[in-house]
Amino acid sequence: MKNYTTRTKKQNISIRPVFADDFESWLRKQSQALKARIKNASFSGKAGKVLFHYDKAGYLKTIFVTLKKPVQLYDAAALVQAIEKECDPGWIEKTTFTLEEHTLTDKDVLNFTLGWGLACYTFEYYKKSSRTSPTLKWPQKVEKGYAQSTIDSIFLIRNLVNRSAIDLGPAELEKEIKEIAKNHKANVKVIKGEKLLAENYPLIHTVGMASPKEREPRLIDLSWGNKEDPHITLVGKGVCFDTGGLNIKPTQYMALMKKDMGGAAHALALANMIMSLTLPVYLRLLIPAVENAIAGNAYRPGDVLQSRKGLTVENTNTDAEGRLILADALTAASEERPDLIIDFATLTGSARAALGPDIPALFSNNDAFGPDIQKISFEKEDPLWPMPLWAPYKKHTESMIADLNNSASLPGDLIYSALFLQNFLIDAPDWIHIDCYAWEHTGKAGRPKGGADTGLRTIYAWLNERYRK
Repeated sequence: MKNYTTRTKKQNISIRPVFADDFESWLRKQSQALKARIKNASFSGKAGKVLFHYDKAGYLKTIFVTLKKPVQLYDAAALVQAIEKECDPGWIEKTTFTLEEHTLTDKDVLNFTLGWGLACYTFEYYKKSSRTSPTLKWPQKVEKGYAQSTIDSIFLIRNLVNRSAIDLGPAELEKEIKEIAKNHKANVKVIKGEKLLAENYPLIHTVGMASPKEREPRLIDLSWGNKEDPHITLVGKGVCFDTGGLNIKPTQYMALMKKDMGGAAHALALANMIMSLTLPVYLRLLIPAVENAIAGNAYRPGDVLQSRKGLTVENTNTDAEGRLILADALTAASEERPDLIIDFATLTGSARAALGPDIPALFSNNDAFGPDIQKISFEKEDPLWPMPLWAPYKKHTESMIADLNNSASLPGDLIYSALFLQNFLIDAPDWIHIDCYAWEHTGKAGRPKGGADTGLRTIYAWLNERYRK
């Protein structure tokens, strides 16, 4: 990876962590010269402070950084920013940085390493960056394979979500999935266009049928692993752009709809982690990839639609398209009777109203899953919040003329959409639905403005605990 190395360069700078809680006791043990330097630089016990310590000749010798105890995921990100601000890019290019690990736990070192890598992300698809990010020597205590897979997978989400829809339609998303599959020797099957009707995926076809031929709807089906192992199926909402359909979105809501395939990006990133870290499962990944476009053949409000399961759906809102394509995919996922189905979707504004942009809403038909996943999410600094599949609200998904409607137009849509999806499972397999946002609005160290992972690390950790013997 670009910002890590196994070998030190001629110029190698030590990074010496100081725990904020222990700062005063640490300070008393330092030399008078260093104490004076600390005072002059206003280096304090507040977490995230950085001190560049130079020798008498003016050469950088050591970097001190105050950290929380335990070390938090993005603690090292502030250090990366400080190095880039303090040091010449040419000098950074010729230098490695080595973390002094002896005061840190394995978890501390892992979080520091991940935070370093996440802070070095730059999106360069459309313009070259002049930025030169520092290189960290791989710490001895870190599980290199896990760290590398995590960062690669998070960057995969960011890169996919950040690309504009003109460059990432259903065909390009298919290409990206096939590239990941090739890396892991996984199999991919694609059903697209009119063949979706022949193969009984009518809702996926309906949502995407107004798109031109080169952006026609498709179901991308990846499989990997030993069929004797526990069977997990991941489903991701792949709406590569969402106009809202004939219920067209206002400008302020349509502006970010390139990110409406964020669920697919998360499902693909999780599949990448499962395969690269060889979790002992049989994996299937289903991505219904469409563009919710407007044309003369677009589906309409009030249309009654057929589904793969045979249930009819009154389309009360063409801007509630994500749950339609997921419905057919969840039915297909259920048909193989997997041990577990997990879907990711940038599904509802109401989930954001309830929990904000950083906390995905988690639903499950297995009541034991929510508390376990939430506990792990706090440990991973990757929060998810269990929400209720409140059965009395099923009345809001009912239709006078069809089996279901796809949008109640009432507050609480995150719950109604989850209840709607639950109807399309077969024989009630264990199922988790994650309504995520996949975007960072404000930007911060280690988490730049743009595409963002929300829930990825937590769900992998939970799966790892569940299936790794």
